[in-house]
Amino acid sequence: MRASVARQAVCAAALAWATLAFAADPKLLPPEEAFRFSARMLDDKTIEARFSVADGYYLYRDKLAFAVDPSGGSVGAPALPAGKVKEDPFFGKVETYRGELVVTLPFSAAAGKTVVLAADSQGCADAGVCYPAFRQKVTLALPAPGKGPGPLVEAHPRKKQWFN
Repeated sequence: MRASVARQAVCAAALAWATLAFAADPKLLPPEEAFRFSARMLDDKTIEARFSVADGYYLYRDKLAFAVDPSGGSVGAPALPAGKVKEDPFFGKVETYRGELVVTLPFSAAAGKTVVLAADSQGCADAGVCYPAFRQKVTLALPAPGKGPGPLVEAHPRKKQWFN
């Protein structure tokens, strides 16, 4: 009988805690909104990749990776700026990015008119929730040599809203 009462008390406490945690839990953005990815060709040998990190979120520097469709060419090592050092409860001492991140990638093209760039990333919300590794892709038109930068292509374009 006592075990049953104790079990009910523990269940009631757990339910109350879960209810409070759920009520206090902020609305988290989907990863494609928390970590908006876009890219453009700067010239025929350089890709500019961008992340727009939402307020209250951050990306891990060492979790960023870039690749192109194997038939489209190859990318070299990214020119990553220094990040802000953070003591992370999951990964220890790491570098992170907030706000806008711009990365340049050396690129060598194969034959073709477009290239698919894939960006792998992982980040967290300040609320204490970390997202699993996430891949976003964009298709970029290859510019003719000597032409200026191409247009910025978003992996997940923002939906148009009629009323703000």
